[in-house]
Amino acid sequence: MKSISGKKLCKIVEKKGWILKKITGSHHIYEKSDESKIISIPVHRNQDLKLGTLKSISNSHFEKNKVLAPILEFKI
Repeated sequence: MKSISGKKLCKIVEKKGWILKKITGSHHIYEKSDESKIISIPVHRNQDLKLGTLKSISNSHFEKNKVLAPILEFKI
């Protein structure tokens, strides 16, 4: 899996229909109107997210949809 920055991940989730609800410190909080889940994405300058953080976000929010799998180039 390759790592991407928090800013890039924010752009990806916005294209997939998630809406930025609020920003708390350096975390961008997204929600989707038809789902009861939220996503918290850390955005620290333009640094890449740690792989563990990226995997956690991917597994907990996108496993069913497999939204990030092709983008992040790893197998679920």
